[in-house]
Amino acid sequence: MGKLRNIVTPLHESTKRDYLARMVDDKVHCMEIAKQYDKDYWDGDRRYGYGGYKYIPGRWKPVAEKLINIYNLTSGSRVLDIGCGKGYLLYEMKLLIPDLDITGIDSSDYGLENAKEKIKPFIYKHRAEVKLPYKDKEFDLVISLGTFHNLRLPELKIALSEMDRVGKKGYLMLESYRNEEELFCLQCWALTAESFFDTDEWIWIYDWFGYSGDYEFIYFD
Repeated sequence: MGKLRNIVTPLHESTKRDYLARMVDDKVHCMEIAKQYDKDYWDGDRRYGYGGYKYIPGRWKPVAEKLINIYNLTSGSRVLDIGCGKGYLLYEMKLLIPDLDITGIDSSDYGLENAKEKIKPFIYKHRAEVKLPYKDKEFDLVISLGTFHNLRLPELKIALSEMDRVGKKGYLMLESYRNEEELFCLQCWALTAESFFDTDEWIWIYDWFGYSGDYEFIYFD
């Protein structure tokens, strides 16, 4: 098993959330809309997802810098982002290392279509729970942020083992909880999550399904 990292948490904690308001706002309907991963999820009302997932210059730069420094990425390094969405993190990484060899995959047509033009040639439609079309250890680093908790256990088995197979190193960030208060807030806030596990359960799953890379958990409190 890899190391517990602190890469995305500062960015996550900078956002304020009204948990109870989301829970009582016809949440089942909002979940159904969110799970379509279409315009409403990305750029519609906040009740359906991000509430306008726009590119903010520099927002993802600290995350990109940490990934580059921790995993010693240089010109020519190959990076795969599973669940890249609009690709803003890959874009920031490319700004820092112009010759970085990036690839992103996501299941959302809308997310991919509304990515930065500079990286559109490098991102493709593919589901995380489907075998990846890449060779063993083809990438120097495989990352996935906020995606795998949207999968069920049979899907997680494929996604985790495939992420480990194609990457020399891995970094995986998921939503989790450490106590009942965090579980309550997570269940209030989550719209697309299918798997709710505490940190010990996630680590057990990583080991059981063959993921050996680094990891991080974000919490809601």
